[in-house]
Amino acid sequence: MKSTILGFPRIGKKRELKFAVEKFWRGEIDEPELQKVAAHLRREHLLLQKRARIDYLTSNDFSFYDQMLDMSCTLGAIPERYNFKGKEVDLKTYFQMARGDKDVTAMEMTKWFDTNYHYIVPEFSKNQKFSIKSYKYLREYTESKKLLFNTRPVFIGPLTFLLLGKNKFEEESTLVHLDKVLPLYQKIINDLEKEGASWIQFDEPILSLDLKEDEKKALIYSYKQLSSKKGGVKLFLTSYFEDYGQNSKLFPLLEVDAIHFDLCAGTNNLESIKSIDLKEKVVSLGIVDGRNIWRNHLAQSIAKINEVLPSLCNENVWLSTSCSLLHSPYDLNFEKKIDQEIKNWLSFSVQKLEEVSIIKDYFKKGIKSVEQLLRINDYAMRSKKNSLKVNRIEVKEKVSKITGTMLKRKSEFKKRKLTQEKALGLPKFPTTTIGSFPQTKEVRTMRSSFKKGKIPLQEYTNFIREKTQETLKIQEDLGLDVLVHGEFERNDMVEYFGELIEGFAFTINGWVQSYGSRCVKPPIIYGDLKRTSPMTVGWSSYAQSLTKKPVKGMLTGPVTMLKWSFVRNDIPYDQVSKQMALVLRDEVNDLEDAGIKIIQIDEPALKEAMPLKSSKWSEYFNWSIQSFRLCSSGIKDETQIHTHMCYSEFNDIIDNIAALDADVISIETSRSQMELLEAFKNFQYPSGIGPGVYDIHSPRVPTKDEMKELLTKAKEYLNSDQLWVNPDCGLKTRGWKEVTASLYKMVEAAKELREL
Repeated sequence: MKSTILGFPRIGKKRELKFAVEKFWRGEIDEPELQKVAAHLRREHLLLQKRARIDYLTSNDFSFYDQMLDMSCTLGAIPERYNFKGKEVDLKTYFQMARGDKDVTAMEMTKWFDTNYHYIVPEFSKNQKFSIKSYKYLREYTESKKLLFNTRPVFIGPLTFLLLGKNKFEEESTLVHLDKVLPLYQKIINDLEKEGASWIQFDEPILSLDLKEDEKKALIYSYKQLSSKKGGVKLFLTSYFEDYGQNSKLFPLLEVDAIHFDLCAGTNNLESIKSIDLKEKVVSLGIVDGRNIWRNHLAQSIAKINEVLPSLCNENVWLSTSCSLLHSPYDLNFEKKIDQEIKNWLSFSVQKLEEVSIIKDYFKKGIKSVEQLLRINDYAMRSKKNSLKVNRIEVKEKVSKITGTMLKRKSEFKKRKLTQEKALGLPKFPTTTIGSFPQTKEVRTMRSSFKKGKIPLQEYTNFIREKTQETLKIQEDLGLDVLVHGEFERNDMVEYFGELIEGFAFTINGWVQSYGSRCVKPPIIYGDLKRTSPMTVGWSSYAQSLTKKPVKGMLTGPVTMLKWSFVRNDIPYDQVSKQMALVLRDEVNDLEDAGIKIIQIDEPALKEAMPLKSSKWSEYFNWSIQSFRLCSSGIKDETQIHTHMCYSEFNDIIDNIAALDADVISIETSRSQMELLEAFKNFQYPSGIGPGVYDIHSPRVPTKDEMKELLTKAKEYLNSDQLWVNPDCGLKTRGWKEVTASLYKMVEAAKELREL
């Protein structure tokens, strides 16, 4: 047996890549300095894998922003608006595509399958031409070779690249470009073979979805073409995040040398391995979870492997992580403050390398070589199961008492709408923001100083009050209709709440990449959840006392709280969600009692958390909708419930969105030019909708006319009395200068629309 992984985190042990890239954007370092940091990180990551005795190392899993964007550059799929004429994509063009600038808009960005990682969506024109425009893959392979590492380069496969891309013309299927890109994939294979590569990894996570017949044929065709041109290079096909399902029947027809099976998220992949003749292929078993932070239960992993070994040729088995470790924090050894009992249950990327090697040693050297490690591991598993930190009887009893009446508002939406219009008195096309305002260096420094005990509580509280007051004044001066308090007391929309709920733990350096240089530090849900006191009422009440305009209470919804955390794996997901919903229900009721008339319960991860297989959607939406309604339904008709969602294609799930029974939903639509509203129009969605009119992920300040044009497009899909006007998302990551300029133009656009 051999050991491998599918990819390693890019950001560095202390987010070195993030800080270097942001310095480059600010002009504080030049490109050679940025490339120097990147090369150092790649070397460190290879050395870590080698020290952990991983047999097959990876290259080209590094990226300055996103691997799908890298693939667009490699294949020369550069949209015309970037006016690229060079032989190879430079960093200026690369980052323009990712972020946009004052002259050009960024490419669309959306979630990578059911993760919180974002990718840049490839764009294809009607007469799209493809050619190799980035040789990053060659440079990084030869770089590792000079370090005496013969790596396996990693690429997004042709099916996934095309099917996740978008045509900017009427032709629906992006597979029309397949015969144009396959020769370039063949060139990539040939280039790497000449340099000495023996394996190439093609990631095809599209195989986790339900493929159509033409897509299945395209998959077989693609790898037949690539196999016939590959020479001595062997092809390693991977997919992850789900089981293969019916797609596994294609494997005997696929001309690849190795296939990866995710045995963590892919619950049925064990049966696929046993039912298909794979003895002529190398089989990679993804036995260590690449997406969660729980210590691997070694005995269970060994049992799974033993279950399938009779169906395989032992010499052709690789042991691996379930997916790239991109989705896991870097190294648990940096965590010095977390409770030691909880820490003993955890495993980050560096530790997951060791887990892969321990399992390999069991099979190659025998049980005695790892016997002590197995005993220690088993003790940790039993400790977690029986811990009083994990199990709270009162929480389980509260969940058992949930009734159907707790899931329904007092009146239907039509009646509530009339009551809310009278209570709120808002104008046509009411303007608001999604919640957060810029988290400046000053704000972050003060919060850090308070947490480290350098300043007293009163000084910190006075500072946050001052910032809240300033932000409310800015919003009133801009003419916004519904205000927010700015969330300056919050480090993160999930972590802030988690710190106030029993059952959460937190890391110091547990960062994972979300998009570009944006990293998040998900909290850890390790046990039953309990609110001990109100979490947001004080700040919302204070803000409301400063203005006569309504101030939204801001909460993160139950599904997003789970999805953007590392969630316990000892009870079903839906049970954790119900616990969270009960916590939030108490908070919603307290906000209403405090006089807050609008409460926003953000669920940006609702679509992201959907199972990849459509056969599992019904079960998921049953409990996720119940969770939202559980926390939002125990209030009066005049209290208006908002929700916010990110990067969601709504066509397949619009009925479930409506079933949430929110009074207003805000969504990200600016990069897609309002095309997402088609689903709401066709469904005849009844509630209020705030389609984002400008992209907050770009530093670019849009013009008033651009936003007015987007709102005019929105009116083609929706009734005017449904429309709210807001940015795409929260403004936390932006600067004040661009925020005030953009919001001023947004308000002016709304005012002009009212006069038509």
